[in-house]
Amino acid sequence: MSTDDRFHKQRIARGLETPAREANELARKLGLDPFEVNYWIVDYDEMNELIAYGGFQRRYPHWRWGMNYDRQRKQRQFLGGKAFEIVNNDDPSNAFLQESNSLADQKAVITHVEAHSDFFKHNEWFRMFGESPNAAAMLERHAEAIAEYMENPDVSREAVEEWIDHVLCLEDNIDQHRPFTATREWDGSSATTADLDERLGELDLSEEVRREVFDEAWVDSMADERDGARFPADPERDLLAFLASHGMAYDEESEKAVEFEEWQREVLELLRKEAYYFAPQKMTKVMNEGWAVYHESRMMADENFAGDDEFVSYADHMAQVLGSPGLNPYKLGFELWQYVENRRNRREVIEHLLRVDGVTWRNFAETVDFDLVLEHLEPDPIVADPVGNLDSLDSSDPRIDAEALERARNGALSDLSRRAWKLLTYEGMAERHYSLTKRSNRGFLKRVTQAELERIARYLFDTERYGSVEEAVTAVDRTAGWERMFEIRESHNDVTFLDAFLTDEFVEENDYFTYEYSRMTEDFRVTSTAAADVKKKLMLQFTNFGKPTVAIHDANFRNRNELLLAHHYNGVHLDVREAKQTLERVFELWGRPVALKTIRKEFDQHDVDVARRRGREPEPIERGILIRFDGESFEEEELSDAEVEEIAATEVDYDTKPDEWL
Repeated sequence: MSTDDRFHKQRIARGLETPAREANELARKLGLDPFEVNYWIVDYDEMNELIAYGGFQRRYPHWRWGMNYDRQRKQRQFLGGKAFEIVNNDDPSNAFLQESNSLADQKAVITHVEAHSDFFKHNEWFRMFGESPNAAAMLERHAEAIAEYMENPDVSREAVEEWIDHVLCLEDNIDQHRPFTATREWDGSSATTADLDERLGELDLSEEVRREVFDEAWVDSMADERDGARFPADPERDLLAFLASHGMAYDEESEKAVEFEEWQREVLELLRKEAYYFAPQKMTKVMNEGWAVYHESRMMADENFAGDDEFVSYADHMAQVLGSPGLNPYKLGFELWQYVENRRNRREVIEHLLRVDGVTWRNFAETVDFDLVLEHLEPDPIVADPVGNLDSLDSSDPRIDAEALERARNGALSDLSRRAWKLLTYEGMAERHYSLTKRSNRGFLKRVTQAELERIARYLFDTERYGSVEEAVTAVDRTAGWERMFEIRESHNDVTFLDAFLTDEFVEENDYFTYEYSRMTEDFRVTSTAAADVKKKLMLQFTNFGKPTVAIHDANFRNRNELLLAHHYNGVHLDVREAKQTLERVFELWGRPVALKTIRKEFDQHDVDVARRRGREPEPIERGILIRFDGESFEEEELSDAEVEEIAATEVDYDTKPDEWL
């Protein structure tokens, strides 16, 4: 980097110091508690490199990074994509801002990053990897270790790259629902009969010694006290840990399995650790991005963090983020978080209204004047416009920041017209931004159903009564919606988030639907607007990162020391070509033949023709198959229904691939 470039970046950084500091202060006023964030200014090429490296400045040597870089560069060059930011899960977090972005974009990125950093710090799924990871240092150590192996004259660089290819093919085949443990601590070690048989064979014992000392009864007792038990006893989803513990490398010269070399075992373990580090980001994509967009919008638009001359540019920025085609996690997450807030606020209001004398769940709609309720819910003028009411603010009011008020009255706070939030506490901010009074949400309270009213009333403790609607509304906790959001932010991942909040009301209000390929019309058609169907499609998209769920079912399949994998079929069959390519990789990590059982969905052409003439969809035929690879060739065999019963789908009907869904 030239001296001029360095000074240019330093000038940009100095210009962003105040926005970064104030964005953090504003985020804390809104109840966020982010990691400290280090902001770095980078140029166009550096940003592309960071995106290619997954948000870090250094990764292990491998061709995948160059491929990622080239794809990112071409996407921005030819498709008009724009990189706004990249931030990593670390303590402190590191965020990278592109020097060519406008000030409006930089401020939007900073507010977005503060919310991401809060999510990283408090979501429990990120704690599964361990407390406060120093990820940048960890990944740099991994890069140095792998680079040393590649530079070792006794190890072929091509062999290391190929080994990395084998492992990366399985990087999502971990058990992301269990806390990360190193392979040496992983509870999955046990010997199989075939393992001992093979090791005894390698000792070249005489037949007499083998018969007298190591007879079959001894081998069986040593292998496993559980007579006839399958190993592993239960399906194992952490393929990388199992292969690290029990796998072997296939040696082409001797044409048999041999123990891993030290570098092979270490590389496998390092990449497995990285897979666990990145897993929570994949598991919470919708939640995390929606959380960041929600708070970015609150700060940039609602609190005027975007200046008057920046707002149009910011609006364009947000339109690009929310307007991306296909399944957009930013848009879906943003809408779901708004729904969570509105729903909890509505429940809080209804619980108070049901305590008003004369109001019951049966007469609620006839008795309650919703417009009057919303009028009473409007923010108090002192929080709606604290600057205009500066002289009447009370420092003892829990909604007012007493210290900031004193500074404002002493003239120590500048430009209060754009920084009114400095005068408010968290409670004041919650009232100032109360969701039910927003113009876009004013119909939300009225949409309460009779069933919901009855459900709330059934579990309502009649501990306090109110003489009027106004009295009841005055007692409403304006922080209820935000507090509920913070609870959910701590404990959920995308699958549980969608399962809990993708309701009929949400789907109808936001116009979600499903579509599938029709074999009758030979095109795509809308199939359902029902929330249950939309949820099924989305849940499958996010379960196991949207990848097929494959587990190890038997490490001594058919008593031949072969590895049996099983695809837990969910209605979407595997791409057999890709499955075979993956089996070739697994073979290199097991060192012996590998097999995969799955269910294949087939359509008989005659049935398709008949169904088309009758104006209906043909029924598929589902067949269990076993695909086996012995290191040289593949063979397939059909399985009986009983043999695939434990992996068959139940009450699931997906006819499209994940990338064809919403």
